[in-house]
Amino acid sequence: MNYFVTGGTGFIGRYLVERLLERGGTVHVLVREGSRGRLEELRSGWGEAGERVVPVVGDLSQPLLGVEAAEIEDLTGKIDHFYHLAAVYDMEAGEAAIRAANIDGTIHAVELANQIEVGCFHLASSIVVAGLYKGTWREDMFEEAEGLDTHPYFRTKHESEAIARDQLERPFRIYRPGIVVGDSETGEMDKVDGPYYFFKLIQRIRGVIPPWMPTIGIEGKQINLVPVDFVADAIDHISHEEGLDGKTFHLTDPKPHSVGEILNLFASSAHAPQMSMRLDPKMADMIPPAVRGGLMMLPPVKRISDTVLADLGIPRKVLVYVNYPTRFDCTNTLAALEGTGIAVPALETYSDQLWDYWERNLDPDLFKDRSLNGAIGGKIVMITGASSGIGEAAAIKCGAAGATVLLVARSVDKLEAAKAEIEAAGGKAEICRCDLSDVDDIERMANEVLAEHGHVDVLVNNAGRSIRRSVALSYDRFHDYERTMQLNYFGSLKLVLTLLPRMRERKSGHIINVSSIGVQTNTPRFSAYIASKAAFDAFSRTIASEIIDDKVNITTIYMPLVRTPMIAPTKMYDAFPTISPDDAAEMITGAMINRPKKVATRLGTFGEMLYTVSPKASDAILNTGYKLFPDSKAAKGEKEGQGEVDKAPSTEAVAFAHLLRGVHW
Repeated sequence: MNYFVTGGTGFIGRYLVERLLERGGTVHVLVREGSRGRLEELRSGWGEAGERVVPVVGDLSQPLLGVEAAEIEDLTGKIDHFYHLAAVYDMEAGEAAIRAANIDGTIHAVELANQIEVGCFHLASSIVVAGLYKGTWREDMFEEAEGLDTHPYFRTKHESEAIARDQLERPFRIYRPGIVVGDSETGEMDKVDGPYYFFKLIQRIRGVIPPWMPTIGIEGKQINLVPVDFVADAIDHISHEEGLDGKTFHLTDPKPHSVGEILNLFASSAHAPQMSMRLDPKMADMIPPAVRGGLMMLPPVKRISDTVLADLGIPRKVLVYVNYPTRFDCTNTLAALEGTGIAVPALETYSDQLWDYWERNLDPDLFKDRSLNGAIGGKIVMITGASSGIGEAAAIKCGAAGATVLLVARSVDKLEAAKAEIEAAGGKAEICRCDLSDVDDIERMANEVLAEHGHVDVLVNNAGRSIRRSVALSYDRFHDYERTMQLNYFGSLKLVLTLLPRMRERKSGHIINVSSIGVQTNTPRFSAYIASKAAFDAFSRTIASEIIDDKVNITTIYMPLVRTPMIAPTKMYDAFPTISPDDAAEMITGAMINRPKKVATRLGTFGEMLYTVSPKASDAILNTGYKLFPDSKAAKGEKEGQGEVDKAPSTEAVAFAHLLRGVHW
């Protein structure tokens, strides 16, 4: 047999061409001159069978698909099956592009099919020809469509099917696939579409919440997904069956899942939390449509929703499928495929493959410059507390990435060592000596930096002081709270207030605050330290809404326990699980690349949520730790040789510390 295929290099097209080649015929593939290279790649992949693929140079936008007259004459009367697959399926495409491909392309394909007197014309339509029909849409329905003006894609697919029905002079068959996803065996997919738009949300949730923690989501209505290999198999088989001309076939899943079920399947594949409670969007139906529409058009509401959707990479137009009102009957398809073994596989049998392929090949973050050099190369990065520990490790990494690193601390000799290491590796660093507990000295240093460099691109507020002492031992130590507040809150605050105006003027800047997991978990014995960190956290959250228009980002890192000189006096930490300064520096540099609102461990996020849901349960857990880990000699004000010797933590205490890894008890 001889075949003619438009869209043969597209996703569905290349699967179908491969199946047609297995039948032993010659396949003529319409291809633009500039796309012949892509077809040649596919021909090579098809091996010897690819030699039976004949390129036909043309263009969807031209009459008779732009095929040369001599080629038309040669094809006349020789094409048994003409498959028109070429179309724009992208919900994000512009209306002009969609109409040109879907309507003009179909007109020209029908013209050519009539001209060359094909045996049968096969149109790849779509279930969206139903628009937003409320109820069950049968394969013999067409004029009954509703809500076609919801999106140009709906309207153009309906009109293109009308063109085929009205203007074809040859026998025809129409195929309406559901939302096409990747291959059920390999997961292969060519673009982000349909449910894939929600994968980034699932991935982000996985990053902050343990997989065993239940979450709340939406139920939604049924959404019809079909893998590309099923679509190609079904079209191939049905198109070669006798006696089916003039019929329409819904290539859909007879047992579709709801939106909530689908998201849970993909969450399981991603090892992300499941939505154990799913809300029905129909609850919003209690609000009159006019009121709902008016609310969504209010500038503040629209701006907020647009910001959230843009951050997640979800086009607003895709949300129509969340509460999609149409179900699809597929009686003709099931009858035509009976006994063949061709059927829609259960989504749960191949969701793992779809997720894995997306994460390895289609995740939008894969195509961004994720290098530290790309984020801060050539920029000015100020890091406080850069003389040792986390700050020093972060400074070295920033220097290696091409930033000019401003090293801030009191100890000039230690800063000299950090500067020398950065410069030895080819980086740039400057020492900015400053007592960060003295607001006057901070103002002096910051103004000197602005005078010399004009601005600071990235400010890392890392310097801090920690005091581990129970409140019972703090009744007469008000100065503990004063000095932690002076450095951890007022020092960082003064630095931000001095540098922030220039960032806002330049419409560019990033402030990274190194906070503590204790702010999330409310760890006992750290009331002075956590209060000071929480104060700066609250300040940062508050101003974030004021400066978002100025493109100044604020990131708070809720750092777990790090093995630095700051924790050295607490000897029991020697037996605790910690991260290294280098690991902590990676959290900081990762924030420079991604600019997230917050960086936290899963345990920290869980502690935060537990306190919100059940604060008394949180207190009970923390009280266990309070009793397991006593105050140190230093906290009691005892010198070496006085009082009892600090005891090594008990087996139970070590086990507890490992269970709640990263929390500083």
